[in-house]
Amino acid sequence: MVNFSDLNFIFRFLPVFLVAFYLTPVRFRTWTLLFGSLLFYAVGDLRMFPALLAAVIVNFLFAKAQFGEKSKSLLFFVLAIDAGMLIEFKILGQYVDKSLLPIGISFYIFKMISYQMDVYRGKVEKDASFVDVAAYFCMFPQVVSGPIMRFDKYLENTALREKTSLSQIAESIEDGLRFFVAGLAMKVLLADHLAMLWKDIGTIGYESISTPLAWLGAVTYSLELYFDFWGYSLMAAGIGVMIGFPFITNFDHPYGSGSVSEFYRRWHATLGSWFRDYIYIPLGGSRKGEARTVFNLLVVWLVTGFWHGITLNFIIWGLSLCFLIICERLFVLKRFPAPLSKFVGKVNVLILIPLTWVVFAISDFDMLGTYFSRLFPFTGSGIAVNQGDFLKNIGIYWTVLLPSLILLIPKVYDFWVNRRNRWIFNILWLILFWACIYSLAGAAGNPFMYFKF
Repeated sequence: MVNFSDLNFIFRFLPVFLVAFYLTPVRFRTWTLLFGSLLFYAVGDLRMFPALLAAVIVNFLFAKAQFGEKSKSLLFFVLAIDAGMLIEFKILGQYVDKSLLPIGISFYIFKMISYQMDVYRGKVEKDASFVDVAAYFCMFPQVVSGPIMRFDKYLENTALREKTSLSQIAESIEDGLRFFVAGLAMKVLLADHLAMLWKDIGTIGYESISTPLAWLGAVTYSLELYFDFWGYSLMAAGIGVMIGFPFITNFDHPYGSGSVSEFYRRWHATLGSWFRDYIYIPLGGSRKGEARTVFNLLVVWLVTGFWHGITLNFIIWGLSLCFLIICERLFVLKRFPAPLSKFVGKVNVLILIPLTWVVFAISDFDMLGTYFSRLFPFTGSGIAVNQGDFLKNIGIYWTVLLPSLILLIPKVYDFWVNRRNRWIFNILWLILFWACIYSLAGAAGNPFMYFKF
């Protein structure tokens, strides 16, 4: 049920929770949010449920101590506990048993770290209650795959603190549903079907695909990850809107970026800002010269690679992106004329980023080497292998690839957002919703790709 595209979540948990939430008197709604979130998590990962509870209690108690008297040693101690917990479970999940990696641990631990640092910095002005802190850490729209909301944004929820009229409730739920259905369609109708093409390429065998199909595969996997995570982000934000939270933009048309660094500010916006505020800037950011900037970027991207997984391909993925960003900052932007630097930035985003996703996707080094030998057939048969496979797969999957490419254009999505209240879109979205349900009813279910991080 932790999957937002699960029929049990859509038709059972979510509507029951919304009814219970808004029937609860305002002063007790935070408790409803907390209990609902704990139930949501326990159903999805009962075995690791105690780890979440322990982390919540420990972080609340340490933060409470900081309100009495600020202590840097106390801060470092609790940060070490949080980071150590994340590292330990990552290692256990990778090398012992995958089920030992708690669902969403990266996201709720990052929330806890940001809360501890914000308390120490004085950004959390008063000693928050246990129920508020626990609900913030555990809230079900974000506990599995983010976004990594800050505590001050949590406090902006009006439904938790003010009496809401029926019209306000209806408006929040209706608008949240629009974003939820948009995200559901991206996940179910696009990402899950793009996954079939990527899986077909793996079934054929990387040694047997032509160069055009290899490039189509790189594009396909990039689009699959794109719509999987954008879909999740819209669904999570939509659920938040339904229960009174402001809409959180966690995915902002990254392929419209002009550089790799801008791409990742847009790709997972709340994660990127978290790394900036709690790792990059505390290390000195770009204020201490080029050598220190390079070192700080290297630390950030090593942590980013490890955060996604502790296999070597994730570390190489992070380092390759770090290399591209350093080249852009220190060479391209400084030494190239503006038109040329913009061109290079676009090439990096549209060509090199999909290649880094291939590294991200394939953990076996022999298979990764084979795939790149098909992408760049400098030796051997290369492009001559199965020359008809590209057109064959285009013929099968064009109905998914074409709308995916169209939706990469920011103005297409913006057109809907600016007109989403119109009755014609409500009808279209109703049709879209039932198309998704029809597709889900005949499928085994495909979890969001970021669930494993």
